[in-house]
Amino acid sequence: MIPLAATHPGSYWKPLLFLNVYRLAIACLLLATWGIMRHHDSWQEYDTHLFGATAALYVLFSIASLFAAKSRWPDFNHQLTLGTLADIGFITTLMFASGGVRSGFGLLLVIAIAAASLVSQGRLALFYASVATIAVLLEQSWQILSWDEKYQDYTHAVILSLSFFATAWLAHSLAQRARESEALASQRGIDLANLSEVNQLIIRDMPDGVLVVDARLQLRQLNEQARILLGMADLVWENTPLDQCAPALATLLRAWMSTLPGSDSAPRLNVAGREVQLRFAPVGSGREQGAVIFVSDLSQAQFQAQQLKLAALGRLTASIAHEIRNPLSAIGHAAQLLLEDAENDPTRKRLLEIVHGNVLRLDGMVRDILQLSRRDRAKSETISPAEFMQEFRNQFLQVEDIPEAVCILTNCDGIPPFQFDRQHLQQVLWNLCRNAWRYCSRQPGSMRLALSANRARVMIDVIDDGPGVSDQSLPHLFEPFFTTEANGTGLGLYIARELCEANGARIEYIASPEGTLFRIHARREP
Repeated sequence: MIPLAATHPGSYWKPLLFLNVYRLAIACLLLATWGIMRHHDSWQEYDTHLFGATAALYVLFSIASLFAAKSRWPDFNHQLTLGTLADIGFITTLMFASGGVRSGFGLLLVIAIAAASLVSQGRLALFYASVATIAVLLEQSWQILSWDEKYQDYTHAVILSLSFFATAWLAHSLAQRARESEALASQRGIDLANLSEVNQLIIRDMPDGVLVVDARLQLRQLNEQARILLGMADLVWENTPLDQCAPALATLLRAWMSTLPGSDSAPRLNVAGREVQLRFAPVGSGREQGAVIFVSDLSQAQFQAQQLKLAALGRLTASIAHEIRNPLSAIGHAAQLLLEDAENDPTRKRLLEIVHGNVLRLDGMVRDILQLSRRDRAKSETISPAEFMQEFRNQFLQVEDIPEAVCILTNCDGIPPFQFDRQHLQQVLWNLCRNAWRYCSRQPGSMRLALSANRARVMIDVIDDGPGVSDQSLPHLFEPFFTTEANGTGLGLYIARELCEANGARIEYIASPEGTLFRIHARREP
């Protein structure tokens, strides 16, 4: 059997140390009593020399037991059993030296058995009671033989022995109940820890941001989505004052805490061009104890509503695109043949060029629409950022015939791998870099590809020194068929967003003093 102290060292050795302190105090008290009362007339009929010697030995043994408990040698079970048997032996001897059961020292045996049973949590409790009973009965028998005591004194010894067993049984029951309570508390602790981990996982993967704020308006918990929606820095974490990381949100929270229940509203907050909706829930019975703040991205809700509207239209346009492509190819081929015969007719040639140009434009639009079907066939793989970005940059510059000095790649070292479909990511970056090349100044360094990372995401930035997106165009930036170019289809950024979401990523436009900045948030390799 594994020793008790090996499984619960702190919870067993400390009570044993207190028990030894109590033993030393009792032994010293008995020795002091002998020193004071040994010449008293009432003690002359007893064996004062035996009492004094036993009390002195009891003090020495108590001191040795105290040092043994502090050094924890020998092991716990041996110390407890030896100490309890020594208590029974010393106290029984003192009873014999002071007149037997009538001396009242038997109550010290009851206390010793109860204490040992509780310290051992009920183990060997009945054994201690049995040993004490045998010792008391033997002591009483020797009293009768040596002191000529009356036989009715056995009644007191038997009652005292019964009290030993009653005390031992009570201690055993209390210890058993304590063990059950400890096991239940331990299981409850494990359940609470598991529940806390589950809550952490749920909060971490929620599409909405979640913040827990205490009565002093300090952050107790927040998820990554809340950090993104509220534009918080990566250094913001638990125990950060809300006024420091989100002052506008702190003002709204104070206003909510000062109002009466029933007057709830759903305030909105504009953070870096993104409109978010807030919902406050009190922690506890009153609002003054803190709040749980739910942050919802209204643009995401609007996007989902738009997705429902465009779902049927997308299926219709995809099927129409398949039907249009064949006759469109025939028209384009016929226009090219007619152009070869119209070299001498400028008017006819111009009209055919218009036809051919619009055929190419329609074919590009059809091709973009058909590419949307690739969204559902995303095959994520682990991508090494530095290798992929260097390869993409070289390929893009070569195909688009762009000088190498125009586009630079920075911050690639130390970026962890991330999850993305390689073909999808290449198409998204190609669309973004084409737009950057179209609007930048085309000077050295006017286009830049940069990488960064946080705990959950890898960010890919496409930056150019162009004029940026106007305030009028910003709300419609990722809408399909929205374009400011006469020859554009308006599907480039829309397709980029669809492909990012198919890979569990997100793309956003960030107003930057450097010009235009598009950022892709990709999932880090777990």
